[in-house]
Amino acid sequence: MEVLLTGASGFLGSIIRKSLCENIFTLSRELSDYRCNLQSEVPDFRRRFELIIHAAGKAHSIPKTEVEAKSFFDVNVKGTKNLLDGLEKVNSLKSFVFISSVAVYGIDKGERISEEADLSARDPYGLSKIEAEKLVQEWCYKNHIICTILRLPLIAGPNPPGNLRAMTRGIKRGYYFNIAGGRTRKSMVLAEDVAKVIPIVAETGGIFNLTDGYHPSFAEISRLIARQLGKTGPGSMPYSLAKAMALLGDIGGKRFPLNSIKLNKIVSDLTFDDSKARRLIEWIPTPVLDGFKIA
Repeated sequence: MEVLLTGASGFLGSIIRKSLCENIFTLSRELSDYRCNLQSEVPDFRRRFELIIHAAGKAHSIPKTEVEAKSFFDVNVKGTKNLLDGLEKVNSLKSFVFISSVAVYGIDKGERISEEADLSARDPYGLSKIEAEKLVQEWCYKNHIICTILRLPLIAGPNPPGNLRAMTRGIKRGYYFNIAGGRTRKSMVLAEDVAKVIPIVAETGGIFNLTDGYHPSFAEISRLIARQLGKTGPGSMPYSLAKAMALLGDIGGKRFPLNSIKLNKIVSDLTFDDSKARRLIEWIPTPVLDGFKIA
């Protein structure tokens, strides 16, 4: 099977590429088989593919300007549309796997949220992923292609981006503190497990949440990172102190690292149900606390 992987130079894309090392062709803005900026170009493919893995996209962040907010749609929506337009010539295509996010649910707290939940995102990132999902589903339906959408939570792996990178940096430099003991649980998944399941799920199609099934707490993850760094476990900040800092952040604006909205997210459990994947595609992930190596 010949495979096209977009976003091959990104965090998850690079791990998928290593896992599927044979007959894989890459598309990204950097050195790849197809060097293309999807947000502004329609790729010109010179071969046929059987499987497309669309992992390219702008990662989750909080936009500070209208330009930054618009860039989510330019990359995640327009980029997906340009890819699909380029694939119109690939008439041997069998399966399309789209890497999406649990951000489409637009939920800040809750437990075991399933794929049946409403897509209620209102932030630019979540909205862009919802629109991209719809584009992919409609295009696959029109062209009789097996469509798979993977909604992923926080992804763990070597040199992780985002919140795990910030946590690692804070622990390394000694300024990371858990709030109220770090008891809050969040869904996570290992990047390697996502990569390994793609050839299986590409044969079945469907929409799947993928998690490690355990949903580690901030305290457990931070202690794991501290051990790997050879540091003592991070301290804990009382909730009352964090609340006072958040109130100052509400007044001070974006210059402050913490406000009430961020604090509520930090202290609220947010987990997702992956029982559909376990039932239909034999999803048996490695617990993040067992498999996560920061480098």
